[in-house]
Amino acid sequence: KREATSSFGNEHVLIEKYITKPRHIEIQVFADTQGDCVYLFERDCSVQRRHQKVLEEAPAPGMTEARRHEMGKAAVAAAKAVGYVGAGTVEFIANQDGSFYFMEMNTRLQVEHPVTEMITGQDLVEWQLRVAAGQPLPLAQEQLQIRGHALEARIYAEDANKGFLPSTGKLVRLSPPAESLNVRVDTGVEEGDEITPFYDPMIAKLIVWDETRDAALARTRKALADYQVAGVTTNIDFLSRLVACPAFAGADLDTGLIERQKEFLFPAAQAVPRDALLVATVGELLWEQHAAKQAAKTSGDPCSPWHARDGWRMNLSAARLIGFRDGDSLIEAMVRYQGDKWQITINGQTTLARGKKLEGDRFAVELDDRRLMPSVVAVDDKRSIFLNGSTYSLLRDDPLHLVEAGGAQGGGLTAPMPGKVVALLAQPGQKVEKGAPLLILEAMKMEHTITAPAAGTVKTFCYAAGEQVADGAELVEFEPN
Repeated sequence: KREATSSFGNEHVLIEKYITKPRHIEIQVFADTQGDCVYLFERDCSVQRRHQKVLEEAPAPGMTEARRHEMGKAAVAAAKAVGYVGAGTVEFIANQDGSFYFMEMNTRLQVEHPVTEMITGQDLVEWQLRVAAGQPLPLAQEQLQIRGHALEARIYAEDANKGFLPSTGKLVRLSPPAESLNVRVDTGVEEGDEITPFYDPMIAKLIVWDETRDAALARTRKALADYQVAGVTTNIDFLSRLVACPAFAGADLDTGLIERQKEFLFPAAQAVPRDALLVATVGELLWEQHAAKQAAKTSGDPCSPWHARDGWRMNLSAARLIGFRDGDSLIEAMVRYQGDKWQITINGQTTLARGKKLEGDRFAVELDDRRLMPSVVAVDDKRSIFLNGSTYSLLRDDPLHLVEAGGAQGGGLTAPMPGKVVALLAQPGQKVEKGAPLLILEAMKMEHTITAPAAGTVKTFCYAAGEQVADGAELVEFEPN
């Protein structure tokens, strides 16, 4: 009381109940100018990272009718108490035993409102317009019903394996799953747009509905597998693991689920699988053929056999190496031309392959007796391989282009995105150990610490605190021991 009095001039102390395994459950309310107010049931928003929602669903798993009525009644009472008009969301912290506690009210439609629309069949934006025009609510409480189950996954440009660090860049590929009565995609960007550091890195909201939660989960997994984004790092693979996580699938929910299930959600990095390497190799060969055909069309002799990229030789079959980098690892594919096929050898194992370029970046690929329909997106030296619902990233290796150690290839001393230098944590000339923090970069309201890639000496900083830096800019001149 003494501290409260000295700090605020008021001796009253508020004591909040500590919930050890809380769920975040919110109630959608709507009120009109006639004094009527209804609740359109609840949404469970417990799955969060950095206290920000990642995946929401409606109705809340395990919610009883009695508890739903009690929470809805409390939410309506809160709205009426302040004479509220329009769409609002009353948020509660809920205990595992069914008790719940008021947290806040958001006086607007939430990002996750589509799941409510999917289970009620109502257009909440239309409701807002009708209420704003002075009309009464379209439906009374007893006319509202829940049908089925809906989930919303937020598709973000961020790297889940790096603490959900936002990613910036051009959306060179943006191919969402096909929309239907069960699958909805809300987005404000399209292929070719830039994800910048000046706005929230959300790309889209993927909303899925089905008759039951299990069916909705299965449909969400399929929709995420069909979602293709290249040009920026996304959380799509993370979301795929999340909806497949036994704890989430079993509705063992609380706001600490991601941290609690981090072993499942953040597996150790795996090497790019052999099939993806083979597809990438076939993709290179097919892109070369396509480029040669396009060049032939504008040449003086478009039918000349010298335009062909078929590996023709007078006596021997042609052979060549195609290299990729998977992180720090160099993978080389030995390619031998055999008519309309290629014999590809990677790590001593040989596969007979053939392929055909389809529309855009899609390919029909045959590996021995297996047929695949992947996509390979090529931007500069970056390759994004979309195969069997997963995305793999490689760099095309150019043996003529060497990258200095400590630069963008592996030193970790370049800006991972555009941002502002907040603080310098070392001095020029200072000797540091591997992992020592050198500076803090702020981007998209997040702080990212640049650390020493090895034991060595800080030669100089390229920017001062407060200065803006571009993506890929060298931040520190560093000399390893």
